[in-house]
Formats: sequence, C-alpha cells, structure tokens
Amino acid sequence: MPQLTNPRAERVKAVRALAGRPARSRSGRFLVEGPQSVREAVRETATRVHDLYVTEQAAARYPEIVAAASARGVVVRTGTPDVLDAMSPDGQGVVAVADLLAVPLDAVLARVPRLVAVLAHVRDPGNAGTVVRAADAAGASAVVLTRESVDVHNPKVVRSTAGSLFHLPVVAGVGLEETVGALRELGVTVLAADGTGEHDIDDLLDVAGAAPAGVPDLAAPTAWVFGNEAWGLRDEDRALTDAVVRVPIRGRAESLNLATAATVCLYASARAQR
Repeated sequence: MPQLTNPRAERVKAVRALAGRPARSRSGRFLVEGPQSVREAVRETATRVHDLYVTEQAAARYPEIVAAASARGVVVRTGTPDVLDAMSPDGQGVVAVADLLAVPLDAVLARVPRLVAVLAHVRDPGNAGTVVRAADAAGASAVVLTRESVDVHNPKVVRSTAGSLFHLPVVAGVGLEETVGALRELGVTVLAADGTGEHDIDDLLDVAGAAPAGVPDLAAPTAWVFGNEAWGLRDEDRALTDAVVRVPIRGRAESLNLATAATVCLYASARAQR
C-alpha cells in the first residue's frame, strides 16, 4: 500500500479525532499511542485492533510490532513522520486504532477476584492510568472505574498504563455502591484508602493471615477503593466500605500522590495474599 504523505487527509483527521470522546463514542474505537502500548494491544487483543500506522523508521526500529500485527491480520499502513505526528504527537511514530474495551462487571465477578482496585471520582488521567499499571504489576484481578471517573480510553490514561490496559480486565461506567455491594456479596473485603483511616496498613500487614476480630485481613480477597486526587473519598463513599485504612507518612511530606498510595496498598495485599 502507498505511503500516507498528506497530514491533512481525511483518514489522518479521523485517527486524530479519536483523541476526543465524541469521536470515540461515535466510532466505538479509540487511539493507542506509542510502541509499548501498541505492542501490548497487538499481542494481547489483536482481534480488537483495526489498523496500525507506523513511519518507515519506526517499522525498522520495532519490527516485532509490525510482524505481530501482520501475523494477526491487522492492517499495517506506513506514513511520513508528518502524518504520524498529525495523528498523534505522542505516538513516537507508532499508532493503532482499536475497538473500545467493554468489560462488564459481571465478567469480573464471575472469576471471583482476589484483588481489585476501584477508582471513585478519579479524574486525573495520569493517576488513573498509573493505578491500572500498578494493579497489573501487583497481580490484581481487575480495575474498576466508576462512572464519575475519567474515561479509560482517554489517550493520556491509555499511555499512562504502558500497555497494562490490555493485560487485565478494566471495568468502566459503573456505580460505586453497585460495585461495592456486588463485591461484598462474593465475600470480598472492601477497604477504603484514606489518610484519616482508623487502621494503619503496616499494622495490618503484621497480622495478615491471623487478624483478630474486627480487624481487616489483607490475606483475604480484597478490593481497595481510591478517591479523588484533590478531596479523597466522600463520607458517603467511605461508609460503603468495611474499613478505612491509612498509609502512614514517616517523613515530612504533606501527603502521598493517589497513584503512589494505591501502589502501596495493592502491593501490601499482594504480599499478604502470597
């Protein structure tokens, strides 16, 4: 196929438009940018990837991406650097278009999850994507974003996951109360992460596997609920959970970044569950 050379072509504009939510909603597709995310999208969910766009330089630098896409029936198109930059200034010469990910909550519950990250009113795309990446690294069963949270297909969310978006189920657009209720019905302990928590996560690790009555056991199946970057969890959201847990601050920092705190909590559970 001839190389794409016109950065103002309709195809280029259509790909670029997927950076916006209206175009994603209309088309049912989203933008995957950069070699790491595209590599994982092709490797893990190739049937959902429609097109791969690369510069000739990127194709030479990442031949494994092109080879994997071609082997899985993905259409591969080359374009000039100007064309790829017009599609995505953050793509590093590698961009893919894929179907929106639609994982129902019931599908996650059917697997009886042992570790889940729930994002409630999380609006910052970088934080949301980093939590997905941390959950993947910690071996979590799934990530859930409530309907008040950022769109999981937002390009910055996708980039921030560094490919982890394609490794584990990510549920979006559900209510917090619905999610917590369904998890508790399965016997999953639901913990809120908040700096004002009555329980210290270090203390919980000390008694994991043999926690006394009334104390959360991190060795048990657990869902962590993380709140908004600016104001944390609302009182009514904390009230839905079984307990509120804090990550202690030993130094002089005012607080922890949401994604950092989430990583600490997820790894504490992962360690206890081992």
